[in-house]
Amino acid sequence: MSMEPDRDIDELLEDDELAELMDGDDVSASDSDGQLYEHLRIEVDRGQVPLRIDKYLTEHTQHSSRNRIQQAAEGGFLFVNDKPVKSNYKVRAGDVISLRLTRPHFDTTIVPEEMPLDVRYEDDELMVIYKPAGLVVHPGCGNFHGTLVHAIAWHLRNLPTYDPNDPQVGLVHRIDKDTSGLLVVAKTAAAKSNLGKQFFHHETHRSYVALVWGNFVEDEGRIEGNIGRDPKDRLRMAVFPPDSDTGKPAITHYKVLERYGYTTLVECRLETGRTHQIRAHMKHIGHPLFADERYGGCEILRGERTASYKAYVQNCFKLCSRQALHAQTLGFIHPKTGEQMDFTSPLPDDLQALVDKWRRRLNTSENNSSFT
Repeated sequence: MSMEPDRDIDELLEDDELAELMDGDDVSASDSDGQLYEHLRIEVDRGQVPLRIDKYLTEHTQHSSRNRIQQAAEGGFLFVNDKPVKSNYKVRAGDVISLRLTRPHFDTTIVPEEMPLDVRYEDDELMVIYKPAGLVVHPGCGNFHGTLVHAIAWHLRNLPTYDPNDPQVGLVHRIDKDTSGLLVVAKTAAAKSNLGKQFFHHETHRSYVALVWGNFVEDEGRIEGNIGRDPKDRLRMAVFPPDSDTGKPAITHYKVLERYGYTTLVECRLETGRTHQIRAHMKHIGHPLFADERYGGCEILRGERTASYKAYVQNCFKLCSRQALHAQTLGFIHPKTGEQMDFTSPLPDDLQALVDKWRRRLNTSENNSSFT
């Protein structure tokens, strides 16, 4: 089998790229002007027994999700022997599989860019950094400059052993563009391998703080459900039954921190780290994150019909105009010293102002005009 090195389908279709390709006005293969660009090519080994192409690619490309592969086939971007195929096509020995997109290859080489970087801890093996909301973590889908990895590359530009284009070093995990919080960066291949195994085996400690719509009956709980692309809206993730073949297994534990009547401040602890996991899980149980436009949190989902209350909520949206989610704590075993490392980041100003506003409302008469 041959393929483009160090590339997988989930990476080639970074974040929402496939969704944008398939949902745009002129983005599907059938609607394009006929010009498609090959991004991935695999020759099936001799002796391969017939196997569904989505299953074959899941098994033969690293970190590629079956759901993403099925979406590529649905969009007409997956070819076998120069012909488009669906996800139920059965590959055979000698088949040539290719992924072709409507846009040419982009040069994704990371060149250091001088940008501010909030480093909370650093040693020879790793560093822990704080990412503000609004900053894209990794290049992809229209964001090829000014990302967090460009800032990291600049910070480590004088470290001879750090190559920002080497997948064996760098960020160990990610958070969404509009989520703030802590991330760990590995400076060495050994550190990234060690930390990666800790994340894979759920040996790290990560907690998030989120403001969500609605009041919980219980003080804590557990959400289990596979996370996969929403078939009705490919810009979102959806939750599927844990025993289904759709999506990847995901578990979120939550605990109520404060109740404000119509909203609740919760702590979320992850066992797994899936795309949009907290956002999708909370929507699934009827508590979308406050101000999370993609998951319906920008509507007034709980509360009163009065004009003063509506004005109050709109002012809250102005205070924090992104999903109210913050990666507050991060804990792991140091890959070289074996020491337990724990880090905490206070709520950023926008989220703190939002929480304070709901606290004040809770402690104030509902007839007080100062609610707005």
